[in-house]
Amino acid sequence: MDRGSFGGGPGGPGRWPGDHGRAPAPGRPPERESEASSLVRPYAVTGGRTKPRYDLAIEALVTAAPYPPRDVAVLTPEYRAIMDLCRSARSVAEVSALLRLPLGVARVLVADMAVEGLLRLHQSQPATTTGGQPDLRLLERVLSGLRKL
Repeated sequence: MDRGSFGGGPGGPGRWPGDHGRAPAPGRPPERESEASSLVRPYAVTGGRTKPRYDLAIEALVTAAPYPPRDVAVLTPEYRAIMDLCRSARSVAEVSALLRLPLGVARVLVADMAVEGLLRLHQSQPATTTGGQPDLRLLERVLSGLRKL
């Protein structure tokens, strides 16, 4: 396949595939210039880490600390966005989706912010007894709820 079959070359009417100036795919809104130029690789945002400092469930609720231990004006843009978003309770999965961050990146950032006292985590208690078995009362309530459907 020659380059001309893509509708032109550099500066030509169709531009090369992969050009930032190309038309958006059908059904996809055009990229704003600021979105394309502000792309930061996820590993750069987390300092190369892929795992949070401790196990953080994606359904854990997160709220901004009412009195953060430091000035929020000096926080990274990602931290500030998470702080703004978490003024009302959000799950880690919601933070990821609403800020368009990969889930792993959101988990690392939220865990770091919780350690620094910027966020409060509200994790659910495990549904197991001390022996590691599921709580029988919980299973009975789930089964009862399913039967009512």
